[in-house]
Amino acid sequence: MSLEASADAIGGPNPIVGFRRKDLLDSLRTVAGEAVRHPRHTTASLRHLARTAVAAARGRGELVPAPRDRRFSDSAWTQNFLYRRLLGVYLAADAELDAWLGGTHLSTVDRERARFVLSLALDALSPSNLPLNPAAVKRFIDTGGESAVDGVRQFAGDVRHNGGFPSQVDAGKFTVGGNLATTEGSVVFRNEVLELIQYTPRTEEVRERPLVIAPPQINKYYVFDLSPEKSLVQYALAHGQQVFMVSWRNPSADQRHWELSTYLGALEEAIDAVCEITGSPDVNLTGACSGGITSVSLAALLAGRGKPVIHALTLFVSVFDMADDQTLLGVFASEETLAAAKRHSHARGVLDGRELARVFTLLRPNDLLWTYWVNNYLLGKRPPAFDILYWNNDTTRLPAAFHGQLIDIYRDNSLAHPGAVVVDGTPLDLGKVTADAFVMAGTTDHITPWDACYRSAQRLGGSVEFTLSNSGHIQSILNPPGGKKASYFTNPARPESARVWKDGATAVTGSWWPRWMEWLGERSGALVAAPSTVGSARHAPIEAAPGSYVRA
Repeated sequence: MSLEASADAIGGPNPIVGFRRKDLLDSLRTVAGEAVRHPRHTTASLRHLARTAVAAARGRGELVPAPRDRRFSDSAWTQNFLYRRLLGVYLAADAELDAWLGGTHLSTVDRERARFVLSLALDALSPSNLPLNPAAVKRFIDTGGESAVDGVRQFAGDVRHNGGFPSQVDAGKFTVGGNLATTEGSVVFRNEVLELIQYTPRTEEVRERPLVIAPPQINKYYVFDLSPEKSLVQYALAHGQQVFMVSWRNPSADQRHWELSTYLGALEEAIDAVCEITGSPDVNLTGACSGGITSVSLAALLAGRGKPVIHALTLFVSVFDMADDQTLLGVFASEETLAAAKRHSHARGVLDGRELARVFTLLRPNDLLWTYWVNNYLLGKRPPAFDILYWNNDTTRLPAAFHGQLIDIYRDNSLAHPGAVVVDGTPLDLGKVTADAFVMAGTTDHITPWDACYRSAQRLGGSVEFTLSNSGHIQSILNPPGGKKASYFTNPARPESARVWKDGATAVTGSWWPRWMEWLGERSGALVAAPSTVGSARHAPIEAAPGSYVRA
């Protein structure tokens, strides 16, 4: 099992819309209708599949798995004549599916929907998922059958407690505040919506302008403070930053009325508290994904009010110009689906993050579902103890009103249009956000594609430095120095086209964290003596980090 692949595939927060069973069934009906309307194409495809499958069964197949397909890494798939033939038949079916779809008269959207639904079925039928998987057979023999007993036991447990999905992580190995989110600090401010954590400085001198981090609302903040090796918080502290973290409250149906203005007002209160504690007239604000949407919206709101509180803005994997969404979720996001998603959360009062987690599992089934099916059930092993996957499974809820607003913003692309979103009487115009901005995206991010992040950054009115990390949605953030595969792209130019930017970019080996810290340091003011205590007389420490909201 590749933990890196699983971490790179996880969706993290994207609280817009998922898949409905009806959408998937409609795609199947579309496929069936296409096959009936064009029988010659379908018949020719079936004949070709029969020929290639027979050739594979006779050992004359030429198809091989993709180099990065880890399902068939066991040598038995290529060296044992039975396994080699079984694999050949499966690969023939996979190749024919692509060929058949490519020759249909379906629209681009219907073809992508069909490809996704049919691929789900084909992935489920992979011979690697069967009990005859060579790795499973070897382990069965080595353990005297105990692996099968353990697998059945874990399967039964997941049916009872995990909605029938294989567990991705050994949750018993982690505790928030125990071996996760351990950086020393205190909650120094709390309102109904959030807690504000001030971390204890780790240097004798600190930058006078503080750093405030706004995480996504659909996941918990400690993605920025996992282990000491992966803690962006500790890295910033080590470089003299005064770091404050927002920890959003996990809402219930009682908070169903919370909306964008609720979060913006709460975040503004937290920033005011930071300014009072540090004596700084302004702050540097960092947001990620939906927290990036919140951050850029607050920056536009404050700019519209003439309140220059945000000096510099950092945005990680954030899309707020949703034009031409080419993601798979975007392909399924019809008017009917968006309306159904709003009705669903309205009826319950919240959108449960566990539902989204299952949607993202279906987006990358081989990495996030079938890998664990094999590991947990066929091999009878415990799921891995991996901090990123624990965080990803530690989901939160989203208030129905805010979820509905996000859907409207997504559908109408309203944040990209000046004045289309109005908060407390103030129209939001991203062009009025003239603060310097550092924008980071991931090359293989399937949730917030990097070119959409680039396009979104073009909406800002200030100087923007765009950085492209060579990884996925979450791994692009958790990219500390020292990683063997870390690299990123940089280009000081700002052409209109993302592709033109990439063509002119320079590849840099290593983590982008040092570059961001250099950029941030240039905008953080002078070095001053570090405070001896956190908080202030007005905002005295309430409790030790990680606080109470993160545990709910």
